[in-house]
Amino acid sequence: MKFGKNICILNVGGTKYAFTREVIKDFPLRRVSRLHSCSSEKEVLEVCDDYDRERNEFFFDRHSEAFVFIMLYVRSGKLRFVPQMCELSFYNEMIYWGLESSHLEFCCQRRLEERMSDTYTYVSEEDIKAEVESRSEEDQVTRLAPETGNARWLERMRRTFEEPASSIAAQILASVSVIFVIMSMVILCASTLPDWDTAKNNTVEEHRIIEAVCIGWFTAECIVRFIVSRDKCEFVRRPLNIIDLLAITPYYVSVAMTALTGENPQLQRAGVTLRVLRMMRVFWLIKLARHFLGLQTLGLTLRRCYREMVMLLVFVCVAMAIFSALAQLLEHGLDLETSNEDYASIPAACWWVIISMTTVGYGDMYPITIPGRVLGGVCVVSGIVLLALPITFIYHSFVQCYQELKFRSARCVRSLSSEFLN
Repeated sequence: MKFGKNICILNVGGTKYAFTREVIKDFPLRRVSRLHSCSSEKEVLEVCDDYDRERNEFFFDRHSEAFVFIMLYVRSGKLRFVPQMCELSFYNEMIYWGLESSHLEFCCQRRLEERMSDTYTYVSEEDIKAEVESRSEEDQVTRLAPETGNARWLERMRRTFEEPASSIAAQILASVSVIFVIMSMVILCASTLPDWDTAKNNTVEEHRIIEAVCIGWFTAECIVRFIVSRDKCEFVRRPLNIIDLLAITPYYVSVAMTALTGENPQLQRAGVTLRVLRMMRVFWLIKLARHFLGLQTLGLTLRRCYREMVMLLVFVCVAMAIFSALAQLLEHGLDLETSNEDYASIPAACWWVIISMTTVGYGDMYPITIPGRVLGGVCVVSGIVLLALPITFIYHSFVQCYQELKFRSARCVRSLSSEFLN
C-alpha cells in the first residue's frame, strides 16, 4: 500500500477496527490482506465498498456482528456460528472474508451440513467464492455500462429458449419442441416395423416432409440458442447441446449419402453406417430433460454422485473377478470329465456372476456341481449387499436434487404468475 496513513481503519457495517500496515500485510483474512498490495484507489475499491482517503478508512458493507465472531477466530483460532443468525448467511460472510467451511469447529461444520441438507440447497464453495468475488465487479459494470435495448432483447431470447418456465412464450416454445420430439420418435419407431416399407411406398412424401420439418425445427432452435448464448465456448461444451448436435447431424449425413449413392433402396439398406446414424436420432429423447423435472433430477443426481457410482462399479468389478475365477475353477477346472462347458473360461463365468449379483438370472447358464451352487448362493447374497451399500447415498442425493429443482421451478412459476398479472 503506497498511499494513506500508517494506521488503517476497517469500517465493517459501522464497527471500526484500527490496524497498522504491518498487521494488514499479514492479516489472516485474505480480503483484508489484499489491501496491502493495492497501489491505487481503483484497486482498493475492487476489494472494499468505499474508501475515505483523508481518514484512510476502508468501508465494507457487511454484517458487523458476523465480523466480530470472525475476528474472534483471528485472535483465538476458533470459529463458531453467531447465535440467532442463519448458518448459510454466516457461511456467506466467511466466504467473503476468505474463510472456508474447514475453518469452522467440528460441531458447527455438522450444523452447516445439516442446514444445507434441510433446505435442499447445494452450492459449492467455488460457486460461492466466484459469486462473492465478482459481485463488486458486476455492480461496477452495471453502474458504468447500463444495459442497452439490444442486450435486454438477447437476454430475453436466451431465457425464452433456455428456461421453459421463465415466461409464457417459453412454455409455448417448449411445448412445441416436445411435440416435435414425440413426432420424430413415432416416425423412428414406425420405420422399424415389418410393414413399414410397404406403407412407405404410399406415404413416402408425407414421411419425408414430417421428418424434414422436425429436423428443421431442431436445427433452427439450436442455431438460435447458440446465437443468443452468453458464452459460445460454454454452450458448445454443455452435454445437452452436444447431444442435440449428435441427434441433428445424422439426418444431414443421411441426406448427403442418399444424394451421393442415389435412391437405390437396396444400397441404402445395406449401408451399416446409414442405419447407425439413423438410430442415433433416439438421442432426441434426452432433449426432454430441458422440459421435465424428473429427467433433470436424474442428470443432476448422476453428476453429484459420480463418486458413489464409481465406488459401486469398483465393488461389482472386484466381486465379479473373485466369483468368476472361483466359478470357473469349481465348474470346469477341477473335474474335466464332468466339467460344465458354460464355465470354460473366466470371461464366460463373468456373465453368470453379473446376472447373479444383480438377481436377474436369465437361466442360460447355471452351476451343476454342489460347490458351484453354494458359490452361486453366496454370489447372489453378496451382490444384494454390495449393491445396497451405496444406494442409500444415491437415494439421499436424488431426494435432495428433486427438492432443489422443485423449489427452483416453483420460484419460476411465481415469477411467471407475477409477469402474467402485470
